Amino acid sequence: MPQPGAETPPRDDREQVRVARIGKPHGIHGEVTVQVFTDEPGERFSPGAVLQGRRGGQGAGRDGTLTVVRARWNKDILLLALEEAADRNQAEALRGTELFAEPEEAGEDDAWYEEDLVGLAVMVDGTKVGTVTGLVTGEVQDLLEVELDGGTSALVPFVEEIVPEVDPESGTITLTPPPGLLTLNDPTADGSSAAEDPA
Repeated sequence: MPQPGAETPPRDDREQVRVARIGKPHGIHGEVTVQVFTDEPGERFSPGAVLQGRRGGQGAGRDGTLTVVRARWNKDILLLALEEAADRNQAEALRGTELFAEPEEAGEDDAWYEEDLVGLAVMVDGTKVGTVTGLVTGEVQDLLEVELDGGTSALVPFVEEIVPEVDPESGTITLTPPPGLLTLNDPTADGSSAAEDPA
């Protein structure tokens, strides 16, 4: 028999989308930092919004519903106050919890979530150059995290001009990067860093 306050898990996890992951506590009044995975943080985290919490990959966090009291930005970090976290200790217990919500009824056709993108092969001019490893969401622009086949990594603006095609069925994502975008973190890309022939 479920204990008082225990929450019933959603009937079908696949119907929900991940919108955030709770990080460390902020202050002493129960606020938490969150890593945002949605393009609509103002709507997803509005006061009264009910989210489904699930334990993170290492078992951290908690399962059950969480209700937003308020949300505010501290520079580029989103802070949430939740009914279930009245102090820092309760906020710490939520660390690692992943937050899920029902998908939007409309306007989500062009929305991509991290779980849709991670693992896709990155193609440039028909050649595989790397693999998508993450999605960094921002207020102005999202960025794809790409692990390049040469061992370096790159952040790619997730805009149509640079990412014209996402094809999960074929397991690929096509880029048309401007010159230098994929070599910013490659120490061998700068000719000055290469060893010169003394002869």
